[in-house]
Amino acid sequence: MGVACGFDEPTFHGAADAGASGSAGREAEGGAANGVGDAGATNEGGFAGEAEMGGNAGAAGEGAAGSSGSDSGGMGGQGGTNVNGGTGGALGSEISGGNGGSVDGMHWVGTWTASPYLADSTAQPPSSLTNAMLRQVTKVSLGGNWIRVQFSNLSGDGPVTIKSAHVALCKSTTTNATIDVTTDKALAFYGSAGVTIAKGAEVWSDPIDLTMPALSQVSITTIFGSVPSKLTGHAGSRTTSYLVPNGTSISAADLTASAQNTDHWYYISGIDVIADPSAKGLVAIGDSITDGRGSDTNKNNRWTDILAARLQNNPATANVSVMNQAIGGTALVGSSGTAAQARFARDVLGQSGVKYAIVLDGVNDIGGNVQFPAMKAAYDSLISAAHNKGVLIFGGTIVPFGGSGYYSVAHEDVRTQVNAYIRSGVFDGYIDFDAAVSDGASPPKLQTAYATWAQTDWLHPSPAGYKKMGDTPDLTLFTQ
Repeated sequence: MGVACGFDEPTFHGAADAGASGSAGREAEGGAANGVGDAGATNEGGFAGEAEMGGNAGAAGEGAAGSSGSDSGGMGGQGGTNVNGGTGGALGSEISGGNGGSVDGMHWVGTWTASPYLADSTAQPPSSLTNAMLRQVTKVSLGGNWIRVQFSNLSGDGPVTIKSAHVALCKSTTTNATIDVTTDKALAFYGSAGVTIAKGAEVWSDPIDLTMPALSQVSITTIFGSVPSKLTGHAGSRTTSYLVPNGTSISAADLTASAQNTDHWYYISGIDVIADPSAKGLVAIGDSITDGRGSDTNKNNRWTDILAARLQNNPATANVSVMNQAIGGTALVGSSGTAAQARFARDVLGQSGVKYAIVLDGVNDIGGNVQFPAMKAAYDSLISAAHNKGVLIFGGTIVPFGGSGYYSVAHEDVRTQVNAYIRSGVFDGYIDFDAAVSDGASPPKLQTAYATWAQTDWLHPSPAGYKKMGDTPDLTLFTQ
């Protein structure tokens, strides 16, 4: 069995990627009457949405180019882990290092992501993951024929052991516990069927040949050994996962009858695809509005899902993937925890093949009484970091929150200042989500059709609101 250590970890058959880790901070998603505090602080009062645990940011150290047989790279933030350059020889051609690497001009591009953080008491699985089998369903953006899967233990307080893991397509029109067994493939880690991932570390599987159409559902079925008491996951999956205690039938066509259901992801954090040189990655970073609170479970109708479908169905942008790196309840401003500033290096700039970034972040800061100068400085820091990496960065205007617990005259004034700054030209472009969904009143609110869902809170859009938001970006932004 392979072992993923905290330092000098080789990524076999792959490219150098950014390492990252950090300390966790508890935050909560939803319309908080008393707002969101600094990253890492517990927020209290009047929550209209579910709580989610923030965590694991810190600056990423970028791995050096991995030539055949060499491993090199930089250490991540607090908590310390590396993901380094890898050996050559994969797919019949040496893969060179760098953020993505290349194979005869091809390179790795992220096609699906879920930012990893600590699973709090509200996001625990229905039974222990130790010696359990878990099937988790993802929806990729860009298709291809070779993929690799990332598993993250960034928040763990001990090692996690994966005994085996498989990938397969779920060809159902709805997300469920079934797979197409003809597509089922076993993953390997450093040539072994299993791997132990150290506390604070992440690991990529070896590349595997899988014909994966664009916008397809990919199921990842994992049999765990021991897991730590603190679980790494993504609470706001908006997708059902299927847990079988002591399960062993990893290639079973249907787990519906035997599985316990949970609407969270655990340990999976990314899927990369080998793509041609023209392929580019787009990463969206934000809070619960980008994470999709208010969208429908198992329908993949977050605004980023709508955008991904538009990009794939438009010939000029069919080479652009979408990676959603939002975490519900998080802030823009902050140097630790899950704040966008703290995790931008890992969650955006550390993704394979990234060329574009969309920042839709700041409503929780405003609700927590952060003032415009601090938000401006945070935006400027993200813009500078993106430009230093050759990434085009687009600002998303903050949608209205009139009628929610966040609203006050003072908070609306800050939102107005922030949106004016986003529209001022400081970003490489902006996406006017505010104008798209606002009712234009004074004070402004979400249009009723864009606000109405099962837990209408006048902060999170409805599925119709997310559809409108996903239809808003000008696709020519992603042809640059």
